[in-house]
Amino acid sequence: MNKDLVSTRHLPRPAEPLWLEWLTLCGAFAFCTWLLGIRGVWALLLGADPTGLTLVILAVFGCATLWCGQRSRELQRQRRLLAEPQLARTDERCWAAEYRQALARDAGTAADLLLEHSHGPHGTAWWVNGIQLKLGLMGKVIGFSMLALSIGKVQSFDPSQSQELLRSLTAGLGVALLTTMVGLVGNILLGLQLTRLDRFADVLVADIQHNALTKDGA
Repeated sequence: MNKDLVSTRHLPRPAEPLWLEWLTLCGAFAFCTWLLGIRGVWALLLGADPTGLTLVILAVFGCATLWCGQRSRELQRQRRLLAEPQLARTDERCWAAEYRQALARDAGTAADLLLEHSHGPHGTAWWVNGIQLKLGLMGKVIGFSMLALSIGKVQSFDPSQSQELLRSLTAGLGVALLTTMVGLVGNILLGLQLTRLDRFADVLVADIQHNALTKDGA
């Protein structure tokens, strides 16, 4: 009875549906994209930004989101290999198997190898997430620069030129605010995905290490 209780404690946790979570999130993104499109928001954002930074931020966010989908699928695959050892024996890219093999030679190297597999690519993704925010701030600087240049060109106030001046000021202010807003939203949404990936990878690493130590101690 005690042996059954111990073996039950050592069973790996059930796999979380990380891939399905990402697909659900992508479905929400697709719906929001369609809704903003029919409302004319995309035309407003892209038309009000002559610098093209808004389009660049959206492209970065789209590519990073697709990468998060690929990464979530890989993490869930590794979780499945951990839960089903018979599949892990036929898979050459099983992190748990590589960790157990490296653990027999050097525990420190084994831990570094496992962390590189599980968290290494996430560092670059977080850097890309920061790029969105920096591009938004760059658009803010460019927009206020356009605003300052428009004001600097005014040598004397002429009521007949007020409409043209107001249009120039509005264009600079629009670039500053819209690019900053798009960068912030993209940063928040991509950060949400990366935080979920990091948390899933943390639990996966802990379970792989616990599983290896349990088998060694058995």
